[in-house]
Amino acid sequence: MVSLAVAVAAILSQQSAYAQEETDFKTLLMHMDMDVIPHTTRWDKYMFVGEAAYKQGQYAQAEESFSAALAEAEKFGPQDMRLATSLNDLAALYRVQAKFAEAESLYKRSLEIREKALGPNHPHIAVSLNNLAVLYTVQGRYAEAEPLQRRSLEIREKAFGPNHPSIAESLINLAEVYKGQGKYAESEPLYKRAMAIDEKALGPDHPAVAVALNDLAGLYNQQRRYADAEAMYKRSVEIDVMQFGPDHPSVATMLNNMAELY
Repeated sequence: MVSLAVAVAAILSQQSAYAQEETDFKTLLMHMDMDVIPHTTRWDKYMFVGEAAYKQGQYAQAEESFSAALAEAEKFGPQDMRLATSLNDLAALYRVQAKFAEAESLYKRSLEIREKALGPNHPHIAVSLNNLAVLYTVQGRYAEAEPLQRRSLEIREKAFGPNHPSIAESLINLAEVYKGQGKYAESEPLYKRAMAIDEKALGPDHPAVAVALNDLAGLYNQQRRYADAEAMYKRSVEIDVMQFGPDHPSVATMLNNMAELY
């Protein structure tokens, strides 16, 4: 059986007239609907194209595909996990476009479906709680974000133990909540613990370590601990240059962050 990913890659390779960032997603969907990819549902196809468009920043096409996938998922029943996934992914798209009210409604519905189907302590619940908390954090709704992040962290620690990379994600996001509230003493040890987890689990030069370093540097910058911030920024840049090359967007972002120190 041809996998969805392999078949889509084959279709994309045939579209030589298009640059990668200008993929003709409508043509891709047309090929997919012609049974080029057997044993997959229309939901699978819409989700795959939506994710590809999202990663390339083509948000209008991503919304069209995710919305089509959601319409398909509604047919599977009110507690189907594919419905929860569609709601979550469309919510994520709305979040990056600052459509916060729309995102919140979808995230909450996705969480409700997962809790009913999986129970309150499943790792998927932690993901939904984290996503909703991040949405609140970017809006400055820290009092609402904090208990969600705490619960997400608790679920993940019980499911995976204290040193799993997913724990690092929860720690960083909870640290962001505290940083936003000006609770720097509570925030710093969470960033440091997250960085230690990522270094041990993924290696000292993994991009996740660079993210933790960058976030910790931002905390130090807010505290006017400029020497500490500079050291963290420099190491984060070194890691990303090593992993992605000097022209990668993440390198530019970190260099811009470091420039704020001067």
